[in-house]
Amino acid sequence: MEASLGLDSSHGPQKIHKVLAAAGLGSRREMEELIRAGKVKVNGGAAQLGMRVQPGDVIRVGKRQVTVRDSAKLPRIIAYHKPEGEIVSHDDPQGRPSVFEKLPPMRRGKWLAVGRLDYNTSGLLIFTTSGELCNRLMHPRYEVEREYAVRIIGKLSEEQFRQLKKGVRLEDGMARFELIEERGGRGLNNWYRVVLREGRNRIVRRMFDAIGFRVSRLMRVRFGVVSLPFGLRRGTWREMDETQTGAVLEWSATLVKPTAAEGLETPRSAAGPQRTPTHREMPPRGNFSRRSGASGVEFSPAAVRARAEKPQRPRRQRRAR
Repeated sequence: MEASLGLDSSHGPQKIHKVLAAAGLGSRREMEELIRAGKVKVNGGAAQLGMRVQPGDVIRVGKRQVTVRDSAKLPRIIAYHKPEGEIVSHDDPQGRPSVFEKLPPMRRGKWLAVGRLDYNTSGLLIFTTSGELCNRLMHPRYEVEREYAVRIIGKLSEEQFRQLKKGVRLEDGMARFELIEERGGRGLNNWYRVVLREGRNRIVRRMFDAIGFRVSRLMRVRFGVVSLPFGLRRGTWREMDETQTGAVLEWSATLVKPTAAEGLETPRSAAGPQRTPTHREMPPRGNFSRRSGASGVEFSPAAVRARAEKPQRPRRQRRAR
């Protein structure tokens, strides 16, 4: 299997572990381990830690070949509106529908999912061709915000609000919401807006379950600075243009561990990276569209409820351009 990786020649040769991570083979640390184990070759010779590659070099990692090409082409990023009833995996023993079946085909490389949503959860999924961007957005140290619309059976008390913000104990450790707000409902069904900074498996459902509530509908509406595009129908995708992609890359380059920026660790210089924006610092409105850059979005409970409860209809998937 061969992949082509473009490098910006204005930056000169780049370190091999960074190049392999950008090609989607794994994190930089994982690539360093492969190099130490002697499983990476450059132009037929064994790769060394810290070595640099340049356009024209051929890298082999097992059966995978990566050709480094001279190109400043931006990675591709798309937003997909995942419906319930799809898995975020290429293979499933049960034969369930996969989100990857709906994505535009690619001649080289593959789509990488930024995080996952479980089978019964809908909403925003981000896909990219950049392994480096994918790994950076998912790395726990950066604590990128995830925002969800949650419908539960029942209504939270003030004490339960405080408990979810302070933290509840799960089998794999403590978990807490950065923000939780009531957003109305009908009868026994009540909607809440929640924001958290981690992506453990089924964490939102497990947090509500820990205090005795069952989640009946769960929908992700934002991941970092990217919000679910307005009007994007379930089971369809929208690709970012160069301006939007550049905005996401610029934001991702500023990510640092939040506590470092709050003075709990060695402070960064004023011109250095800034911490992840919080829900209170996001731009006030507007999902990314074909005319605007990526931005945050103000939660709209009516729109989310309507989108979540509207019956799904089979629609023709738009063709890849």
